[in-house]
Amino acid sequence: MAIAQGRSRDSGRERVGRAAYELFSREGTATVGVDAIIARAGTAKMTLYRNFPSKMDLIIDFLQRRERIWTEWLQAESQRRGATPEQQLLAIFDVFGEWFARPDFEGCSFLTTMIETNAKDGPVYQASVQHLANIRHYLKGLAAAAGIENTDSFARQWHILMKGSIMAAQEGDTAAAGRAREVGVLLLRAHDLTAD
Repeated sequence: MAIAQGRSRDSGRERVGRAAYELFSREGTATVGVDAIIARAGTAKMTLYRNFPSKMDLIIDFLQRRERIWTEWLQAESQRRGATPEQQLLAIFDVFGEWFARPDFEGCSFLTTMIETNAKDGPVYQASVQHLANIRHYLKGLAAAAGIENTDSFARQWHILMKGSIMAAQEGDTAAAGRAREVGVLLLRAHDLTAD
């Protein structure tokens, strides 16, 4: 009986978490209310609050899911598509080009959530910043493998290209990934690197 209750609780948490993820991804965290999440999940309000005591807890869970789904996918795809660190860096923009062309392209949830949050010292803002830092950590690893000395500076520059292309795509620039890739090639050349 205790096992069945645990499974029920887990499935309720998962349903609520998935519903919040779907809504927050598409509409942002500021505009989506708890009632919409409950309706989407098909659960009782008590199920939501038993698993997520506040909307802040839901948003943090959403960001963690987003990192598992999006960030890990991006890393795996760039590694699959590129044999060298330089090729893997540029492959990010190839992946972005496909992502931007999807009808369900929703932009960067970490950026959107960070922008929607006023309390810069609050847990939601800090979680968004940390997830963005995790992406830069991956970029720093690629920069180090390519032999770049100042990996932090390079990762920040590359991340600016990534974030800028995402925002441009949200604005409607369907060629944003290709444009960012072109600038990425120039940045690699400035470090005496090529993608060949």
